[in-house]
Amino acid sequence: MRTALVTGGSRGIGRAIALRLSQEGWRPLIHYRAARDEAEAAAAACGGVAAPFGADLAEPEACERLWEWAIGQGPVNALVNNAGVYVPRGFLAEGAEAFENWLDGQMSINFVATARLSRSFAMEAIRTGTRPARILNVCSRVGFRGEPGAAAYAASKAAQINLTRSLAVELAKSGIEVFGIAPGWVETAMTREGMEARRKEIEDSIPLGRVATPEDCAHVAAFLLSDEAAYLSGVVIDVNGASYFH
Repeated sequence: MRTALVTGGSRGIGRAIALRLSQEGWRPLIHYRAARDEAEAAAAACGGVAAPFGADLAEPEACERLWEWAIGQGPVNALVNNAGVYVPRGFLAEGAEAFENWLDGQMSINFVATARLSRSFAMEAIRTGTRPARILNVCSRVGFRGEPGAAAYAASKAAQINLTRSLAVELAKSGIEVFGIAPGWVETAMTREGMEARRKEIEDSIPLGRVATPEDCAHVAAFLLSDEAAYLSGVVIDVNGASYFH
């Protein structure tokens, strides 16, 4: 049975990906930051392979502890970097200290933790010869197009997108495949507060006429982690209802 570590797997897109993978015969390992009860419920829904692991991925040591826990469950075939932080704020709105905290908070989790965990995963896959060995990064449409009021988030996701592409090239000869998905608006707790006041405007901007569900993202993620998608290494697939092309 193949095993996947899913960061931010307690809710939203991460939970949907973990559930879908469990239905495809995978063993999902659930990471969470603070929502322990939701993480335990997600793990139980996935078959209860292992108790979920809590860690704040903004801390370098936490990424290391999470990885050591994951490989303690056995070989890991896939890493799903889904954990993310979205804090909308004007670029000039805060003082210097608040600006630094805002910038660092989103870059450290959305990009730096992705890079740290991807490095640990790749080194272990090469050392042990574990196959398949696949990384899936949950990126964002704003990483391609930018968005006012979300400069730090957009920059972190642009970095994540290009990390995906770069690692796909660099790790190909080692037998490691790397993919991404780039959702637009998705019905999750992270985006709901900023979405509700603009829901009609947002839905009108999407040709399919609705906001994505976490399951819409999970369908694409499961395909990319399947054997059928192996030759697509390096792609970042848009999941946005035809609302943006690049």
